[in-house]
Parts: sequence; structure tokens; C-alpha cells
Amino acid sequence: MKSRTLGPFTVSAIGLGAMPLSMNNDQIYPDEADAIATVHAALDAGVTYIDTADIYAPSWDTMGHNEEIVGKALRSYGGGGADGVVVGTKGGITRGEGESWGRDGSLAYLRRAVENSLRRLGVEVIDLYQWHRPDRWKAYGEVIGHFKTLQDEGKITAIGISNANVEEIEVAVEVLGEGGLASVQNEFSPKFRCSADELKFCGEHGIAFLPWSPLGGTGGGAREVGDRFAVFAEIGTDRGVSPQQVVLAWELALGEHVIPIPGARRPASILDSAKATELVLTDDDIQRCSQSGGIG
Repeated sequence: MKSRTLGPFTVSAIGLGAMPLSMNNDQIYPDEADAIATVHAALDAGVTYIDTADIYAPSWDTMGHNEEIVGKALRSYGGGGADGVVVGTKGGITRGEGESWGRDGSLAYLRRAVENSLRRLGVEVIDLYQWHRPDRWKAYGEVIGHFKTLQDEGKITAIGISNANVEEIEVAVEVLGEGGLASVQNEFSPKFRCSADELKFCGEHGIAFLPWSPLGGTGGGAREVGDRFAVFAEIGTDRGVSPQQVVLAWELALGEHVIPIPGARRPASILDSAKATELVLTDDDIQRCSQSGGIG
């Protein structure tokens, strides 16, 4: 497995998005044993970055479900736990009774959220803590300052943001200082390329860019990516690989700072995705893939 830089960490070039194990558009979830087996399959394939969040759960009253699965999977791996695996989680979205959703970027809320995530993951420090979505009632820089406070308190090692535009990334860099922002996690895939500017900006400033739903999402987008975007299927057929591998290889080719985090709820899915790091696309392949969605 090839590696890339994520803040202070060196991680696998392909990560595992653990969300589908606890939340997906099909609302079909593996049992705990199968979910843990999927995480273990990722580790077997050399994946060393796993992405989760506190709100990833089948229902509001099971909040933290995904973090608990990730924690159990890491502790049970190989009989002695998984060393060298970086876990990123997120906070800042609220989820309450009756599926009431909101945002809370206050220091008090984020501190409670971090402490709950630490407990569920079974760790003393969170490797990467990401602001899940902006709280529009608060100044962006103020909330980034709260993340810095949590870092200074020793609760988190690195800071990331998610669903951010270029201006918000600039604010985070200004507040945290050069090198203080480890990552930006935005949606990016063949069907959603609106984060191309953010991807480029991150590359210019040494910030890891983590595409979420890099294959098109859990509602069938990932399964049908080769049907919807023929170029990926055509290249896959020529190379004897899946269209999904071609998509991930294309995203990896967009910059050394790009670390796709494809979701999976079956071992076979992440095993296939992990092989994308072995697929080398030609310049013509990359151009064809980019032009199929309007990226020059």
C-alpha cells in the first residue's frame, strides 16, 4: 500500500470510510461481527486511515454507533490490536430525539463531543478531529479557535475541517498558523466535482484533501459509477479492473495530497478499493477521466 501525508501522520493512500456500516441510503446495515470483519479486511489490505463521526448511527438514540464499531475492530485486530492506524472522527453536528438535527460549534459542546468520542473509540487522544459542518450562527474563525483549544488540552492531535469552501479553509489556516490545518474533507467524485477549487487550494498549501463519497455515495452511485460515467468502465475493461478502482486511481492522480476514503460495508468492497493504489493511469487516461466531468 502506497502512503501519503496527513498532517503529522503517514497513512495509506486509500482510507476506509466507515460510515456505511452504520448509516447509508439503503438503510441496510451489517451486524456487528460483519462490520468488524469489514474493518479488519481494510487493515489486512494495508489501510491505515479510518474515518468515522459521532453522528454515524442507524438512529438518533444510537449516536456513536460507528465510533464504537471502529474502536472494537481496532482493539480486536490480530489478537493484540492495530498499531499505526490513524483514526479521524468528526463533531459539530447535533442529533436528537425524533431525528432532530442541528449544528453546535460552541466550545462546551465540542468538548463534550470529543470526550464522548474518546470513550467510544477507547483511546486517550483522538488522532484527527474534524469540524463536521459549519455552525452558521458562529464566526468560522471562532470555532476553529475552539478546536485549537481542544488540541492544546491534549484531547486531539491534529485538526481537520469538512464541507468547507476556499474562504473557510483560508480562515482555518489563518487561525491555526502554517501547517496547523491537517486536512479538508469535502465531497468529490465523478458526479460531484464542485470541490475542485478546494482540492487545488489544499495541494498548493500542503493540506491533505480527503474526498468523501469518492465513488458517488451509498445510494447506488458507487455501484453504478461505470454505467453513469462510461470512461471509467472503458479504462477498467482495458486494464482488467473495476470501474471503481479507476475512479480512485484517477482521484489519487490529481495530487499527492489526495487521500480518498471510499465507504464499505462488505470486505470485498474495501479490498477492491485498496487495489487502486497499484493502478497507474496514463496521462491520456487522467485527461479523459477529468474531462468527462469538466475538470481541466
